[in-house]
Amino acid sequence: MRRIPVVQIGVGGVGRALIEQVLWFNEQLGGRYGFRFAYIGLADSRSAIVDDERIPPAVLLAALDAKRSGGSLLDIPQGGPLNDWRDLLTPLRCIVVDVSAQDGAEAGLQAALDQGHAVVLANKKPLCASFESFTALTDAGRTRYEATVGAGLPVIMTLRMLLDTGDRVTAISGCLSGTLGFLMTELEGGASFAAALRTAMQRGWTEPDPRDDLSGMDVARKALILARTIGLRAELSDVEVEALYPTALATLPRAAFVERLEELDAPLTARMSTAAQHHQTLRYVADIGGARLRVGLSETPRDSTLGSLRGPDNLIVIHSQRYAAQPLIVRGPGAGVEVTASAVLNDMLALARAWR
Repeated sequence: MRRIPVVQIGVGGVGRALIEQVLWFNEQLGGRYGFRFAYIGLADSRSAIVDDERIPPAVLLAALDAKRSGGSLLDIPQGGPLNDWRDLLTPLRCIVVDVSAQDGAEAGLQAALDQGHAVVLANKKPLCASFESFTALTDAGRTRYEATVGAGLPVIMTLRMLLDTGDRVTAISGCLSGTLGFLMTELEGGASFAAALRTAMQRGWTEPDPRDDLSGMDVARKALILARTIGLRAELSDVEVEALYPTALATLPRAAFVERLEELDAPLTARMSTAAQHHQTLRYVADIGGARLRVGLSETPRDSTLGSLRGPDNLIVIHSQRYAAQPLIVRGPGAGVEVTASAVLNDMLALARAWR
């Protein structure tokens, strides 16, 4: 039975779901596939668990309990302090899994690749540094990043299937934020934007500070990853981004911003009304192709593919030479820790099958 070493960075919601899914795979399918994953390092932002051979499943489960209760890996006997996740790397070749939201990880990930390790990303930020950094991370074919766009939807693998078989992708458009999709659907149905946003916050569908969703930057990062995947040389600064709040509210403390949500109602309701007069609706759309690289509100025919989208689902429309008359469409839930973790695990499985 082959053993595939794993170092995981991040033990948040997705990271915890991933550990559970890996343990399930090892128990249920490892024998069939002829390999099992063996955690040799697990890190949160300030602590880690390390084992040269394998962190026992019971220790991983204890780590999950500690994290669910709001603690850290230091709260279990096997945990210790951590200065830098790169200290977890050993000469033993492994899969480095980044399911964190850390900034500045690209240099460490590149160093891991240079040492012969493989990389799986749910963290979008390393892929949104310089174009040169993106190329360095992805050119060797040992970095997989399905979960960075569309959670568990097969978006990146679909693009790779087209590109690797000689097709040329000419344009991509889509709704890449479940939060913003829900807000636009509620606004179209007559709800106030503030009320819809408060509902999304109560359901845990937004980031702790909702401006992280409303700024459009998360969608911009996804759009940039898609653009770079199809071969466009672009930087994050090249993406035209429309925020759904005025700059005057950008620097307020979170609580003060939430108190002033009703100020967003009038302008957004007016824009939805204008769209309705044109027999259209509003969607927050990423538009990628040629010289276009924009994310923002767009008037869309109600009976179009994007206009028919409802709720928090994601939808990606891909135009290519082979799919010119009728585009290829990927649609489904674009958020959720379980589906995101499943995309990460699938990337790990793809690397493990080719492990030499």
